[in-house]
Amino acid sequence: MASATLVRVVSRRTVKPPAGPRERIPLTTWDISMLSADYIQKGLLYAPPPFSTARLVDHLQAALADALVAYYPVAGRFATEQHPSGGACSVYIDCHGQGVDIIHAVADGVAVADVIPPDADVLRLVQSLFPLDGAVNHDGHHLPLFVVQVTDLADGVFVAFAYNHALSDGTAFWDFLNVWAGISRARLTGEKQSQLPPPLLERWSPDGLPSSRAVVLPYPDLTGLIERLSPPPLRERMLHFSAESLAALKERARQELLAAGDAAGAAAVTRFQALSSLVWRCVTRARRLAPEQPTVCRAAINNRARLRPQLPPEYFGNTIYAISTEAVRAGELLERGHGWAAAAVGRAVAAHTDADIRARVAAWTAKPVLYTLRYFDPSGVMMGSSPRFDMYGCDFGWGMALAARSGRANKSDGKASLYPGREGGGSIDAELVLTPENMARLEQDKEFWAAVTPDKPCPPPAAAAAAANARGRID
Repeated sequence: MASATLVRVVSRRTVKPPAGPRERIPLTTWDISMLSADYIQKGLLYAPPPFSTARLVDHLQAALADALVAYYPVAGRFATEQHPSGGACSVYIDCHGQGVDIIHAVADGVAVADVIPPDADVLRLVQSLFPLDGAVNHDGHHLPLFVVQVTDLADGVFVAFAYNHALSDGTAFWDFLNVWAGISRARLTGEKQSQLPPPLLERWSPDGLPSSRAVVLPYPDLTGLIERLSPPPLRERMLHFSAESLAALKERARQELLAAGDAAGAAAVTRFQALSSLVWRCVTRARRLAPEQPTVCRAAINNRARLRPQLPPEYFGNTIYAISTEAVRAGELLERGHGWAAAAVGRAVAAHTDADIRARVAAWTAKPVLYTLRYFDPSGVMMGSSPRFDMYGCDFGWGMALAARSGRANKSDGKASLYPGREGGGSIDAELVLTPENMARLEQDKEFWAAVTPDKPCPPPAAAAAAANARGRID
């Protein structure tokens, strides 16, 4: 296996949308709160295409230029405007076609098996396949809001995306990637491109006033609020939960709740709640928290369908919050069991209503804050990302991805990011990050590992590429 230092850049190019009138789109409270967080770093591992990577990059560049016609804010930059009083500012997306970057790189001697070793930690070399490492979203004032790195491996291709999280949340990000992939696939295969609704670029306002009105922040600029924090040493594992395993976790929670007389909780329990309960309780046990230590389970939640009136799925921007269970003592959490913890997560989800969202917006407006790693609770867990994101729908024309991975960004002890399982059917992959000592203890937790589904061998890259060719996927 090659060292991560052997990833070398071959070329870099800028992709721009067609010229259009200059436009300013103000950032909302949700967007601004992300300015001190890291860029989103997500990547997809593919079998090699049946042509050179240089040709592939040319093709991806042309398809991306087409995708930027509708998603032109992605090609902009942030701009801060100071108000005449001198003590306040607003932040905008300056849509002037500044462009996004595509990087072609080569990882000498790195194979697909090095990127996704079975039943093992995610290796550090994966982080070297991502651009803009260490960038925070405020850097979008001078850095591209979106950068792609296409890296040649010995027997595959890794396509990594660095995307500014103050531009939008994961829902809009994966919609954008799927539109780009659909354009690319249609050009390569001749199949009809599916017509997705165009992004809704008008920003949400809590009072229903025109979205062109910017949020006024009580600072001359935000530079002094930006923090660049590094987490402690961490271990990371990608853990697979089959549909059958998740169904068993859900049924176990349901039976425990019925036995406790909570028929309403039993009827409402979901696979997500059951998986969150497992992670929360087992990580708490691995940490060996004092019995009196309070702990919570947090989860990123999409506000679109919870607002009244609802925001459409194609809303382009951030509209997420981190919800939280009620705090419970660590000893009590472990005593109460799986069903109770699953129901606690369910109560937190149910409490996140339109009124709750608007109250949180009002509180933020009264006292703006920028979220950083400081907001991660070392005694709690955080469930991030979503298995609803169509990651494996991003077929650029030579077959479905072999795996999804992420970079170093936005990780902390106790964070679990959920991905759809590659085989579909409701399976989930959980990217779990813990300190080395906590991960070592979790690896001895029989309850946890009884629910984890052993990794299946990934389709050999050559076989996957041959199958795509046999289906007529590549000209």
